Amino acid sequence: MTPLRMLFLALAIWGAIHPYYYFLSYMSETGTGITGLMEAWWVNDSTSGLVWDLTIATIAMTVWVLVESFQRKDWLGLIAIPANYFIGLSCALPLYLFLRSRDRG
Repeated sequence: MTPLRMLFLALAIWGAIHPYYYFLSYMSETGTGITGLMEAWWVNDSTSGLVWDLTIATIAMTVWVLVESFQRKDWLGLIAIPANYFIGLSCALPLYLFLRSRDRG
């Protein structure tokens, strides 16, 4: 495995774990669960802007993965889509780059 692929894999793992530390800490601290977490995303213009930023980037990545997967007939890359929606863009983007950069020989 090349150093670049190892970096993509490490970033995907980090992107899957690190944000959830904060999400779980917040939910534990407030006792509000996922509903309270989602409400906190819209508490002010700053957080709302970040939510929209990530939403637009998530949609763009979904379109990119779909188009490229069908063009290249590389179906494994499609697992980045559920990773994007259920884990987050910080995991899904490096995961897709990891999968895309593999030797398909």
